[in-house]
Amino acid sequence: MNDAHLHMVVNHFPIIGTILGLGILIAGLLLKNKSVQHTAYVLFTIAAIFGLLSMNTGEGAEEMVEDLPNVGKQIIHEHEEIAEKFVILLYLTGAVALLSLFMSFKNHAKAKFFAYATLILAIGTAVLSKNVGTSGGEIRHTEIRENASNNEASSQTNGTETTDDEH
Repeated sequence: MNDAHLHMVVNHFPIIGTILGLGILIAGLLLKNKSVQHTAYVLFTIAAIFGLLSMNTGEGAEEMVEDLPNVGKQIIHEHEEIAEKFVILLYLTGAVALLSLFMSFKNHAKAKFFAYATLILAIGTAVLSKNVGTSGGEIRHTEIRENASNNEASSQTNGTETTDDEH
């Protein structure tokens, strides 16, 4: 298994874990259920660990795909920049989630404050997760790039579109 494969295996969990954790935390806060909140805190922590793994495999993945056709260094650089911002917020969310878990277990007076601090960080992390996921997907999935429909339209107007009958 190479770095590109490893990156593809681990890079989804920080995004999915953050989104699921956010939903679980909201449910836990609304239901005032500490066990559900604890589940969210653990999920955020695991997502942060997978974020670290994603960052550690990203450079190797970049080296393997940057010279492939329709990829290019610019699109990878944009993904890398967004990923760096995302993972910093993810690490912070994971750390505050761990602190929230500890405070909750100790029934500390500030447990509720830390629960809402985790919620706010998780919302920001979830918003950034969409951007990092989309920019990562665009590296190999040219059909989801913003200019994909523009390229398709220009090829149709230039008469370069092929149909099944032409093959």
